[in-house]
Amino acid sequence: MLNYFRRQMDNKTVLLINTHLTYPNRSEGKLNASFQQVARDFFISSGYHVLETKVENGYNPVEEVAKHLKADIIILQTPINWFGAPWIYKKYTDELFEAGYANHEFLEGDGRSRQDVSKQYGSGGKLTGKRFMVSATWNAPEEAFGNIEQRLMQGKTTDDLLLNITSNYAFCGSSILPGFNSFDVVKNGTPKDDLENYKMHLAGIL
Repeated sequence: MLNYFRRQMDNKTVLLINTHLTYPNRSEGKLNASFQQVARDFFISSGYHVLETKVENGYNPVEEVAKHLKADIIILQTPINWFGAPWIYKKYTDELFEAGYANHEFLEGDGRSRQDVSKQYGSGGKLTGKRFMVSATWNAPEEAFGNIEQRLMQGKTTDDLLLNITSNYAFCGSSILPGFNSFDVVKNGTPKDDLENYKMHLAGIL
């Protein structure tokens, strides 16, 4: 019994954030919910304590700060709407990171120091040891990225496009894990294969 409680105390925690925004009769969020379920099942089976937030359902910024402080891994599940996460996620991050900054829980300033000019911008974070990952669903096909011949992206990668999301966590000291992408979901997607591949991706980050 004592060993059981020790294992429970040693369990790590993952925070799963679903930021899908429902558009009735057009985008109901079933695919993102499926990825969220895969992650939930995977981490439970791996002995993790799972925390969750569905942004569309509402949240308390102070409680979200507490979840982030408890979490070892934070995963954002998001559709890509007009080349970014839905607007509710921007609102969420503004409120979350402001709350995390207010009591110096996420960071101490931007890291720079007048006394030590070698300290760089973005080096004042307190979320060190935590890892952040984005799992995204795209209408864009995979070949649109990382290819200089593609007119729109001109060689840019999905990581380039999602810097506005990952930089918040890097700024606060978290390391950024390789993301997972499900491409071409409207016209030529392979959701069943992607959901299976997601399990392998999650196994890889552990």
